[in-house]
Amino acid sequence: MQKPSTKSLIIIAFIGIYVIWGSTYLLNKISVTELPPLFLAAVRFSVASILIFTIAKVLKFSLKITKKQLLNSTLVGFLFLVYGNGVFVWALKYIDSGFGALLASTQPLFVLLLMRLIDHKKMQPKSLIGVAFGIIGMYLLVSQNELVTNEETLLGIFMIFTCIMSWSYGSVFVAKADVPKNYLVSTGYQMGIASIVLAIASLSLGEAWSSPLTWSTRVQLSMLALITFGSIGAFTAFNYLLKQVSTEKVATSAYVNPIVAMILGWYVLDETLSTQSIIAAVVLLTGVYFITSRKRDLPKEEISKDIP
Repeated sequence: MQKPSTKSLIIIAFIGIYVIWGSTYLLNKISVTELPPLFLAAVRFSVASILIFTIAKVLKFSLKITKKQLLNSTLVGFLFLVYGNGVFVWALKYIDSGFGALLASTQPLFVLLLMRLIDHKKMQPKSLIGVAFGIIGMYLLVSQNELVTNEETLLGIFMIFTCIMSWSYGSVFVAKADVPKNYLVSTGYQMGIASIVLAIASLSLGEAWSSPLTWSTRVQLSMLALITFGSIGAFTAFNYLLKQVSTEKVATSAYVNPIVAMILGWYVLDETLSTQSIIAAVVLLTGVYFITSRKRDLPKEEISKDIP
């Protein structure tokens, strides 16, 4: 059985990736209305990585990294943060934050498919039921003509799906990859590397850079929350969970985040919250239940890695 302290950390980490990440869709949407998307992401992750390494040094964690760990961290940083996040933020220019978050709820479906293809892992009945509910919920969402209005919206939807695939493969890869053992240090390297790539991409594409002093108060507060809670808190929790519980369970955050994002987008930005979207959200959450409640065929010593 797991030690109570480990159980508590896992519960806190899940709250982080469920609730805090759910709010980042709103925060990114607010920020991208004034700032170029790649520049936004570069600033967010560069500041976050500096703070993370500072915290790690104060706590006397080792910052040593092997060549293999550096290569793996570079790949993971690209999959999660450069493409998975940077392009996703760009797509939010064309769609509502809640709608984008609901699209992201298809991630567990991609994760299960990738695990089937890469690890030849057989899907259990409850997983298949969860996938079915996910597909139904996805159809209910994208079939709303009042939300899918023009070619730019369709482009945004397509690009988000490619981001979800990138994030899903990263989730499967990092679960077994050789990266720094300390979750805070691992997060710092991923963000630091990603921020450099994002900065180069931003400059190459001619994005306009600006001083934080020129940003509106709304954007300044949003960026502060993205860096502290979204990047340092939630992403560190995400890396921790990938090593503690099954990848499919971590991926269920993509089902809960949209509910948080949809409510916040409706309340703060007056985004559309239709009855059909609410029904789609309920269906998707039902899929969460079936995926997280299924039992796994694991050796006894590995069973403790899952939340009971």
